Amino acid sequence: MDAPRDDHRLSENGNGNGCGEADGRLSKRPRPHPAPISAAEIVEEFSHNDPAVARVNNGSFGCCPASVLAAQLRWQRLFLRQPDEFYFSSLQPSLTRSRSLVLELINAAHLDEVSLVDNATTAAAIIFQHVAWSFIEGAFNPGDAVVMLHYAYGAVKQSIHAYVARAGGHVVEVPLPFPLSSPDEVVAEFRRTLGLCRAGGRRVRLAVIDHITSMPCVVIPVKELTRICREEGVDQVFVDGAHSIGNVEVDVQDIGADFYTSNLHKWLFCPPSVAFLHTRGSPAATPSLHHPVVSHEYGNGLPLESGWIGNRDYTPQLVVPAVVEFVERFEGGLEGIRRRNHEKVVEMGKMLAESWGTLLGCPPEMSCSMIMVGLPGCLGISSETDAMKLRALLRDEFKIEVPIHYQSPPKDGEAAGATDESGATVTGYARISHQVYNVEDDYCRLRDAVHKLVRDGFSCIQSTEEGIQHSSKREAAIGFQSRFPKHGGCGKFERPLGPGNGPIWPKTGLSWVRWMAHATTWSHIKRWHRLRLSLPGGLGDGTIGN
Repeated sequence: MDAPRDDHRLSENGNGNGCGEADGRLSKRPRPHPAPISAAEIVEEFSHNDPAVARVNNGSFGCCPASVLAAQLRWQRLFLRQPDEFYFSSLQPSLTRSRSLVLELINAAHLDEVSLVDNATTAAAIIFQHVAWSFIEGAFNPGDAVVMLHYAYGAVKQSIHAYVARAGGHVVEVPLPFPLSSPDEVVAEFRRTLGLCRAGGRRVRLAVIDHITSMPCVVIPVKELTRICREEGVDQVFVDGAHSIGNVEVDVQDIGADFYTSNLHKWLFCPPSVAFLHTRGSPAATPSLHHPVVSHEYGNGLPLESGWIGNRDYTPQLVVPAVVEFVERFEGGLEGIRRRNHEKVVEMGKMLAESWGTLLGCPPEMSCSMIMVGLPGCLGISSETDAMKLRALLRDEFKIEVPIHYQSPPKDGEAAGATDESGATVTGYARISHQVYNVEDDYCRLRDAVHKLVRDGFSCIQSTEEGIQHSSKREAAIGFQSRFPKHGGCGKFERPLGPGNGPIWPKTGLSWVRWMAHATTWSHIKRWHRLRLSLPGGLGDGTIGN
């Protein structure tokens, strides 16, 4: 259905779909358009993006064009104008139309296999709740296993432990190397882990496989891993394709997993947030699948349960027809967008790796519209905290948004890690994205920002040490001022602390703040107070206020 216009009411039967097809089905080929969308029109569609920011992180939150946002607003106004009519006459037919379009996009066999939910995390909760109840009700035995990749998304990992482990399941992680040179490495580790489960007498009830891992970002051979699961007797397979639809081809019949989910707001241009959950076979095959938010639709099948979880904004789920119209404005439709994004992100990734003297985290065939690019080892990324610190620095100082991945160096006995051209171990990777709104200058800005940090001698290690020193000085000074207000303390400082260390305490070689941090007796404090008052300005060079 077309997003309703403000000047007429939505028809109850919901005819018309915004895709130029009378029966609501998506054409197999992109619909002919008078002219492909122009560069100027793309800029206009995404003019709400901050123009000052080089946004090479489409993966986290996606992007929604202005035409789709306008369609969403029309749906919202329609609901607010007459909520009862909208609920009783329009909501479910419109959700069905969106589900029908998703069915075409993912090549599902039956409409009842497709449900719309908030996001992939919600879909995962539906599956893990189903597994947990299987343990609780005795269908599964305590100690039966759920297998997931080591690089599974953090929220999915937490959900597995929250639902499955608490119910008696045993969680097994498949260790994956990184960087990767071939899909065969993933297949070998996955097969080896299932073999260990079998040798240990554990029955694997569920395998959770990412189609595209989040951090680090790699396209996983899900079809082959699903086939291995069938060979090894794994009960069910759940593919977490949070980044997949609009990014890589998704053919759920070809993949053959029992459950598949993907967000529509990441790479398919929907507003946040909406995802689909595909369940293979009829709803009768999985009657224990339920939405974790229980409404009066409970027991009527997952599509209906998910289609009403109480009064909320359902408009992100209703604009799929408008999204289809948007993507068909591009040459080649969705497939053309995917192909160009992949080609461009590989080109930009190679440019950055060559400029920085590093490497790509995987071969181009294992990347999608995102790719991992090694950062110079001299940046000193040695923890997840360092990675977040560098990301914040790039955002705050350079107006560049890009996720940073920390890759721990190899342990003793492990194969040597990747190195840059200077021989330093590469422990940090930038995950760059390419979407239709990106331009080459976005990546040149990232390239130049990293070069500037290297030239300036920036290091996360040095930055951390300076932060600790700065914190120690502040804590010591605040401690003195608050504990001894009668002896020079006023409870606060008029000026912020600066990088200087202040006057040196006689015979100790310590700055006054460092000496204060070591002072343990009141006599020491009084001695410092006398020296403090004898110095010009009462605070020596005023370092306490720099």
